[in-house]
Amino acid sequence: MNFDDTPQEAEFRATARAWIGANAPKQYEDELRKSSLGRTALKNANILEVAKAWQKKKADAGWACLHWPKEYGGRGSSPIERVIWQQEEGPFGQLSRMFIIGHGMCGPTMMAFAREEHKRTYLPPLASGEKVWCQLFSEPAGGSDVAGLRTRAEKDGDDWVINGQKIWTSGAHYSDYGILLTRTDPTVPKHKGLTMFFLDMKSEGVEVRPIKQASGASDFNEVYFTNVRIPDHQRLGEVGDGWNVSLTTLMNERSAIGAAVSTGFPELFEYCSSLMLDDGPAIEDRAVRSKLANWAVKASGLKYTSMRAISALSKGERPGPENSIGKLVAGSMIQDVATYALDLQGASGVVSGPEDAELAGRFQAMLLRAPGTRVEGGTDEIMRNIIAERVLGLPGDIRVDKDVPFNKIPTKGR
Repeated sequence: MNFDDTPQEAEFRATARAWIGANAPKQYEDELRKSSLGRTALKNANILEVAKAWQKKKADAGWACLHWPKEYGGRGSSPIERVIWQQEEGPFGQLSRMFIIGHGMCGPTMMAFAREEHKRTYLPPLASGEKVWCQLFSEPAGGSDVAGLRTRAEKDGDDWVINGQKIWTSGAHYSDYGILLTRTDPTVPKHKGLTMFFLDMKSEGVEVRPIKQASGASDFNEVYFTNVRIPDHQRLGEVGDGWNVSLTTLMNERSAIGAAVSTGFPELFEYCSSLMLDDGPAIEDRAVRSKLANWAVKASGLKYTSMRAISALSKGERPGPENSIGKLVAGSMIQDVATYALDLQGASGVVSGPEDAELAGRFQAMLLRAPGTRVEGGTDEIMRNIIAERVLGLPGDIRVDKDVPFNKIPTKGR
């Protein structure tokens, strides 16, 4: 591993730092710096509007989606330059979370499978933040089994007619477009009868219903399709090859989410440094220090595992399973950290002063958001299977429905 910039990387870093320093929306810096998982909001501004304005400013100056080709709205930069940019963007990178699905998942899928005219039409507005995209995969009856979906697409002339339901779709309520995985042939095994499309989320027959979460937020949605018509030219890949297309999306999803998951440790350390327990400062309590030490080791391990991936990128190599490991470890860690912080806080949070309440409130938001983090992009169990089978080479799970036609798989009530 080499943590030093090459001369070219150092020059790029200096240029990026200067531009960010001169153009970033610094009036929101303090709020963004204090935000955490489950709690990224601005008191006196609409965060989506602020995020779009910042993304458009980046795009106009050539700093949007750095690793994308220039003809699609990017900069044509190297992967390591993208990492350097993210490091320098700092708290303003929180605004990019509004576009993580479009930039990290939908865009790469479109680049790999869309027609050239569609790439040139749809990708630049996606890169600039003018249009927001979502990913329509999960279904109520499918759980973690993406290939178990039931949303049907039936050919009617030059169109496909879509009927079905998706769930847990992040950002669907403010998205302009989405990529949609459907079943086009139920008479073949479940992985072979799928087809992918992209569609306008304002199409007739599309209904989005936000899901109210325990935290009070509504980041996820149910999406219903009733006789929605999609032209065949908006198909991504071949008919029946949707599973292979979806693997591109899923691979990028796990990479994007895994690289961005917070651990909550910096917030906990800051909180313990100022918290007073009955017998003195929390940071001086042996039990607290033991907990902090364990989490510090984990956080350090995640940091240097991520740096291993960055070092590989710097050398032009393809990184290994670091992001899958990061998501698995960080997802459970943030839930444990938030739980412990609330245990320390006890009932005192109810009567804390404004500053204490603001800091302590982070952990409530973290805890309520943590289960979603452990599900999105692959549950803990799915991530363990991926690491076990594809990294360690262990035997795969027994899949009794692997070669059974989808319409012959027993379902509840049959």
